[in-house]
Amino acid sequence: MNSVWFAVLICFLAGAGAGLGTGFAGMSAATVISPMLITFLGLPAYEAIGIALASDVLASAASASTYARNGSIDIKNGIVMMCGVLSMTLVGSWLSSFLPDTALGGTSVVMTLVLGLRFLFFPITSENRTIRASSHAAQLIKGALGGAAIGSICGFFGAGGGMMMLFVLTSLLGYEVKTAVGTSVFVMTFSALTGAASHFALSGAPQPLLLVLCVVFTLLWAQIAARIATRASTLALNRMIGVILTGLGLVLIAVKFF
Repeated sequence: MNSVWFAVLICFLAGAGAGLGTGFAGMSAATVISPMLITFLGLPAYEAIGIALASDVLASAASASTYARNGSIDIKNGIVMMCGVLSMTLVGSWLSSFLPDTALGGTSVVMTLVLGLRFLFFPITSENRTIRASSHAAQLIKGALGGAAIGSICGFFGAGGGMMMLFVLTSLLGYEVKTAVGTSVFVMTFSALTGAASHFALSGAPQPLLLVLCVVFTLLWAQIAARIATRASTLALNRMIGVILTGLGLVLIAVKFF
């Protein structure tokens, strides 16, 4: 197969997986795109993460818009968390520049499988929970600290930020799942923008063809997934994402390590 068409195919598959994950569950696009570009196109891990974060920006923004139209987003508390995320994304991105490609690439591949198994065996099925009763100050502190942890992971590995945010919103702040996803993609829009800018500033401009393809395909599938997600049951969303990520993780591990 011609190398250009092979690159288009990989970017399409990566964008489809990333877009579905973003639209369905607020997942960082980097969870899928980074290991795909690293494994199949041999892209340096740091550049692949930068492309993945850039793809996350429009995809997350489009998904957030869809969730907002359905009333499934918390802007006020999301902004507080976003401050914590942005403050640490740059730090994480800077620290990751000192790690070898093998460390970053291997982590991204393993994280894909772990997240898939998490969705399959430990789904978040509650649909009617509200924010847990606690003082306003406690909510702000939880959101800010959780955001700082998420930002560090997002900038360092280029993956996992969306899932970490979903965990904080549902487990610590008591959000119901769809509002948690909507708030997550709202925050990820800005954290991904910050992470991508810092990656490109440190490593230079990425390959333009790969960047454009990943951005376009991720945006397309994220819009489709977000529209379906706002109407589907929570358990169905968990199962779909679990199957996608588990399958992808197994393929990537087989290609990379065997």
